[in-house]
Amino acid sequence: MYKHVLAAACLFVASSPVLAQPDGQGPPRGESVFDGDYVTLGVGLAISPSYEGSDNYDINPLPVILGSVAGIDFEPRGPGLALDVIPDQAGAKVDFILGPVGRARFDRNNGIKDDVVRELGELDVAVELGAVAGVKVNRVFSRFDSLTAEVDLRWDVAGAHEGRVISPRLTYFRPISRGAAVSFSISADHVDDDYADYYFSISPAGTVTSGLPTFNATGGWKNVGASVFSAIDLDGDAANGGFAIILLGSYSRLLDDAKRSPVTSIRGDADQFFGAIGVGYTF
Repeated sequence: MYKHVLAAACLFVASSPVLAQPDGQGPPRGESVFDGDYVTLGVGLAISPSYEGSDNYDINPLPVILGSVAGIDFEPRGPGLALDVIPDQAGAKVDFILGPVGRARFDRNNGIKDDVVRELGELDVAVELGAVAGVKVNRVFSRFDSLTAEVDLRWDVAGAHEGRVISPRLTYFRPISRGAAVSFSISADHVDDDYADYYFSISPAGTVTSGLPTFNATGGWKNVGASVFSAIDLDGDAANGGFAIILLGSYSRLLDDAKRSPVTSIRGDADQFFGAIGVGYTF
């Protein structure tokens, strides 16, 4: 889920050139760090389930890099990266999103806290590659807000789950001052049988070693969730770059066989939470 929260956070940077002042005036054109190439580097601490369906939580460092170089936007896909190769047009009502996306998945690869789930064995790291496409509508309810609809389509190429993931999301972004912004997102993941079987099935051999009942998981809607994001520029002016504080939070509910799997229903929890606090620097 946290990859969707990071995607929402990226909209703060992408939309910062039009953050409103109290009198409704944006920064003069040509005086924003976002007018040309820019990069935002960030680091924070995140608390999240140790794997999908777990009721044990880990605290981990959260590095972030995003920005735009030569008209190509890039943003994190935790952990991974998505590119938008279609340059945005200044003042456009609608911007289009299209580009490659890749991410790694470390679920149940190591550090499994649950003793019973650990008996099922560690899973391989998945590397998912594919594409992202979408559309961003600017000035929906005000001069400075935006609504973005996009979808990732990814396949594992590392021989782990060997399946397919479709991840749609809808994000509404709105600055509340020249140096602060909030966004709200809803998102979901649809997986195929290979993905569901790899992460949520329990084979007869797994039943012998763990004591959990045998379960054959099939694909479908794996989860649906919502997230909220806020960012505060430390000098009160996002247009000049510099340091900002970022707060992230999300809730996700596992569905269908991801919820019914004994990994979740007996040893874990279908309710999944994520929270993070960090600091970013834009130049």
